[in-house]
Amino acid sequence: MGNVVKERGLVLEKTFVAVGKQLTQAGVGQKALELILIGVVFLILVPFLGAHRATDFAIFCIIVLSFDLLYGYMGRLSFGHLLYVGVGAYTVGLALRYLTTNPLLAIVLGVVAACLAGMAVGAITVRVAGAAFALANLAFNRVGWFLVMSPLKDITGGENGLSIRNLSFWYVNFRNPAFRFWFVLASLLLVFLLLRIFTSSSYGVLLRSIKEDERRVRFLGYNTQFYKWVTFVVAATVAGFGGTLTALNYGYVNPNTLDVHANAGIVFACLLGGSGRLYGALLGGIIYMLITNLLPVYFQRWEFFLGVALLLIVFRFRGGIWGGLEALYSGLAARAKSGSSKEGMSR
Repeated sequence: MGNVVKERGLVLEKTFVAVGKQLTQAGVGQKALELILIGVVFLILVPFLGAHRATDFAIFCIIVLSFDLLYGYMGRLSFGHLLYVGVGAYTVGLALRYLTTNPLLAIVLGVVAACLAGMAVGAITVRVAGAAFALANLAFNRVGWFLVMSPLKDITGGENGLSIRNLSFWYVNFRNPAFRFWFVLASLLLVFLLLRIFTSSSYGVLLRSIKEDERRVRFLGYNTQFYKWVTFVVAATVAGFGGTLTALNYGYVNPNTLDVHANAGIVFACLLGGSGRLYGALLGGIIYMLITNLLPVYFQRWEFFLGVALLLIVFRFRGGIWGGLEALYSGLAARAKSGSSKEGMSR
């Protein structure tokens, strides 16, 4: 037992060292440019959508990024990802009502609670794969919804939900829409940066290898169950962070945060943008939110467009929108290269 703990500690240590190297390598300028471009996109959305709606878009993108780590990089489809969003949201609401008046401390408590929930559930669900993994997570999500609705309704408010108090503390004022937007935007950029480093490190290569052929990775001597569990916990923690921001953005938490049917929206956004691509998760999150927020204003049967888009993704654009853009760019670059080589030969 002691050897196993020591081995896993060394694995985590090597992972943190790899992440540190990623931070100090020459790609810092490129990462900074990427963050600036993402920030500019959301700033452009503000005049058209308003600060509150743009904040909602950014929070949803954080949740989609966390799901993409689980599905796009590790290859595990979950229909219960909103469990951790709900854990983070309700923890913030309950903490600000009964424990503290500091929203930042409540956010930390919400993230920790989501992390612990991910550790407990992940220890069970990562042992299975395929449909069993998806349905097991859905079952845990349903259990969380039931606890909020019935046994714990005196604390959580049941179907009436829970209003959040103490949204301001010192210079932190979540009652101010402008402050909420900038805080959430900074949070999104931080999450994107950390996941970018995480997935581009050697650990990210291992995750993709597990997705492609877990048996071969296990044959090479890697404890795949442990790596899947760690990734599951990271995804749950990020989702819980998104849940805390959701609660503070609305000043209210209700059982819809844990609605198992809403998991379909996260899956759809990930597929729409392109799974296994962080930029795809951002793009899919923004486009999905635009569809669900704007189309109902003009079309009564707006769900039809979602169905058509899903069919196109499944049968034509398997890499999503971002994957299609990458394929288009690669094709144009290859044509330009072949054209220049032919011109050189003719000379």
